[in-house]
Amino acid sequence: MATTAETGSPHPDSTHPGTADPGTTNPDSTHEAASHAAPPAAAKIPLRPGQISRLGIAAVVVTVVLWASAFVGIRAVGPSFSPGPLTLGRLSVAAVVLGLVVLPQFRKAPAFPKGREWWPILAYGVMWFGGYNVALNAAEHMLDAGTAALLINVNPILVAVMAGIILKEGFPRWLIIGSLVAFGGVAVIALGSGQRSTADVAGVLLCLLAAALAAVSVIVQKPVLRKIPAAQATWFGIMVGAVCCLPFSGQLVAELQAAPLPATLGLVYLGVFPTAIAFTTWAYALSLIDAGRLAATTYLVPGTTILISWLVLGEIPTIWGLVGGVICLAGVSLTRRRSRQGPRRAPKQGA
Repeated sequence: MATTAETGSPHPDSTHPGTADPGTTNPDSTHEAASHAAPPAAAKIPLRPGQISRLGIAAVVVTVVLWASAFVGIRAVGPSFSPGPLTLGRLSVAAVVLGLVVLPQFRKAPAFPKGREWWPILAYGVMWFGGYNVALNAAEHMLDAGTAALLINVNPILVAVMAGIILKEGFPRWLIIGSLVAFGGVAVIALGSGQRSTADVAGVLLCLLAAALAAVSVIVQKPVLRKIPAAQATWFGIMVGAVCCLPFSGQLVAELQAAPLPATLGLVYLGVFPTAIAFTTWAYALSLIDAGRLAATTYLVPGTTILISWLVLGEIPTIWGLVGGVICLAGVSLTRRRSRQGPRRAPKQGA
């Protein structure tokens, strides 16, 4: 995968010729004057990667906080909206809000995908914006927000595994060990999740399905962002997901009529913030950062979700949920040892 460091490296390299000129043109006073003018222009170039990095970090923070709030929001409006209608309502609101930003961009510089470029957009639109949301909404009818967030936290490991297969990055020892430990944590949550064991296991399976759909979507979306801006790529995906959920439109209308105002406002919140804004900031960060590294930032979502859920809903995961979540995070921390050992192995392979 191309990282931001790799894509940004040409900028600093382009300044080296400018810094070499003073040494080669010292005999000529005219060239000395030119060399004195060059450094200020060259000095501005290295600032760009830093600025992108700060914007990328800000996008990640916004994504983590808003996605964490989504788990709580889904749980809060769950009594009023079924999984399918909730997904359609959320995507419809997001499509309108983000469309107000995206459509003017098309007027200035129309750049619609062509031919086969639509295939990956259709794929992550169906899987992520459609399937993921329906599965997660259904899961949170059975599990509390914190436990659902902990289970979705398997997603970064799945991204790493698929990166090893599809991108041929291999399977380092610590990636395998950490993955096994994390899945052990999932088993603890599934096996000790309370009296409604059958329903809870179904919720666990739905969360794992949602995590798998999200992981595949990250791999599929990454190449799209090399050609299409983040907001546009997100809007296209939202539109595809909304179309897939149109069969729920009649049920959505009926549930909207019966829903109390706070539930309706909660649906609008889910459409504007965790969907329109957070998925766009995620896509923007994904366009700058390696998919595996960016996926690791979502490890912060469960803890944030538990905090928000405790403050807003008064929900606290069971002791088994907390223990399983800690085991999941421990496994995730082990998978990160791969990135630390990677640079040490590279020189041996090249030697």
